[in-house]
Amino acid sequence: MSVVLPFRALRYDLERVDLSRTLVPPYDVIAPADREAFFERDPHNAIRLQLTRDVAEEADTDYGFVRANLDAWQRSGVLIRDERPAYYALRQRFTAPDGKERVREGFFGLLRLEDYERRVVRPHERTLAGPKADRLKLLNAARANVSSVFLLYEDRDATLPPLLAPDFDAGPLAEGRDATDTTHTLARLEDPERIEAVRAFMAEQPLVIADGHHRYETALAYRDAQRAQAGSADPDAPHEFMLAYFANAFAPGSLLLPIHRLIRKGSAPSDAAWSERLRGWSETGVPVPSAADVPALLAAHLAGLRDQHAFAADDASGRLRIFSRPRDPEGELTVRAIHREVIEGVFGLDEEAVRDGAIDYPKDALATARDLRAGRGSVALYLNPLAPEDVFRVTAAGEVLPQKSTFFQPKLPTGLVFRLLENPR
Repeated sequence: MSVVLPFRALRYDLERVDLSRTLVPPYDVIAPADREAFFERDPHNAIRLQLTRDVAEEADTDYGFVRANLDAWQRSGVLIRDERPAYYALRQRFTAPDGKERVREGFFGLLRLEDYERRVVRPHERTLAGPKADRLKLLNAARANVSSVFLLYEDRDATLPPLLAPDFDAGPLAEGRDATDTTHTLARLEDPERIEAVRAFMAEQPLVIADGHHRYETALAYRDAQRAQAGSADPDAPHEFMLAYFANAFAPGSLLLPIHRLIRKGSAPSDAAWSERLRGWSETGVPVPSAADVPALLAAHLAGLRDQHAFAADDASGRLRIFSRPRDPEGELTVRAIHREVIEGVFGLDEEAVRDGAIDYPKDALATARDLRAGRGSVALYLNPLAPEDVFRVTAAGEVLPQKSTFFQPKLPTGLVFRLLENPR
């Protein structure tokens, strides 16, 4: 059973700050070279609650400045804490890679932390020790959730949107536009009947972590340390919960986008090599006048093959190869089949070669096509995205997805809501 509760958010007072100037991407997607610009953008930019100004400072910092900023900004009124617990609905309006405007709706709440073994909260990727140690330093110092974990739930019948919509219609609590040109509209859901309906619905949902695996596992480590210090486990203690954002994986605005492969080491196979090494796969050739034509060609020729194992190979020769074959009865993920049969079978790249940088993992097909033609690789392999069913099926079986399988758009920025750990709610 998932326990998702309303809470009293700490948030920016929009009479004192411009939310568009204080929102910041998740800490792990901010390039080192971009930190300075965010620090200088606004004296209250949310990067000041999650990162040092210089990457070189991370090893020695204890992140004491984060709690100092939180306290100072509350004293000055830049940050205010709401008087009553609520869920915080979020509507994100953005432009998808196909150029169409999309809307994703979800909400923030407090999630009771659960060990993975209970299968209530399910990871889809493995984590690294270094980032978790860094985030634990931050959590110990801040005693607050300054950024949120992002989780997916299954709502094929669209049960929750009618519960969230009235709060948007009544007028937004806050609105801001981030660096990716995504508009974020926040509304407070505090009607007792609808709060109970959301809580009851979520109680039946297993949850899959979309983004924030390191933050979630850091929160588990912090919880365990607090339990050990107290000598017991209080189910209502603040450290038993963390700030979380929840979105329906099956909603039209929840985009699971592919991560492509750019072969950097090794030459492009000949026609004979493709045919010999990919037995059982069908091939169709499509002319490619330029890199700019690649996204449209993928939409026209690859997107319709999502019910099969399929990929497109581009060697900048002016011809796009579309390969496909029926899915295996056991339902193997296409990305696994491609790594075994194409990356290993065709290119001869084993796991050690991949770890040594034989492959890049770009997210944008157009940028990949341009990089290829600029000589930064020999062959681009364009993939279709995973389906939500794939994510839930694999994680329900206790497995994780292969490395670099998918990414979720849009990202969830830091700065919409925060949560102090002094009180559970």
